[in-house]
Amino acid sequence: MKKTAYMGIFLALALICSYIETLIPFHIGIPGVKLGLTNIVIVWALYLLGTKEALVISVLRIILSGMMFGNVFSIAYSLAGGLLSFAVMFLFKKTGKFKCVSVSIAGGIFHNIGQLFVAAAIVQNLSVLYYIPVLFVSGTITGLVIGVISQELILRVKFRFR
Repeated sequence: MKKTAYMGIFLALALICSYIETLIPFHIGIPGVKLGLTNIVIVWALYLLGTKEALVISVLRIILSGMMFGNVFSIAYSLAGGLLSFAVMFLFKKTGKFKCVSVSIAGGIFHNIGQLFVAAAIVQNLSVLYYIPVLFVSGTITGLVIGVISQELILRVKFRFR
């Protein structure tokens, strides 16, 4: 019961982060590059609540925020990126060889790659894959920032989840 309440809180935080991200004028001239604030909550949930719980929060957040702030295409892009990102973060974390920051960086990179493959499928043209190096760099930078913030949150709040 307690875990369900925490999941609700994490989902609410993720939706708030999604909304805040729509308000921040973050335009660096590269289409598709976003801050990824919501991933702070997902990484935090992965480490503090568990894999299944974090996955449920991630999927629900994508669907709900897509319905509130986006459209069918934004849901498709976000689901592809979110699920691939989550799978990679889970695998990195499961090995025990990577710290939270590295897990987040991997998630940032693969979120972009997942979205790029959906874009290639939608436009039916693989030439969009030439965009991978740009998204690799942006995913690394945003993943690093999100990872550092997540790691601090995990260290400072972990005792409350026992």
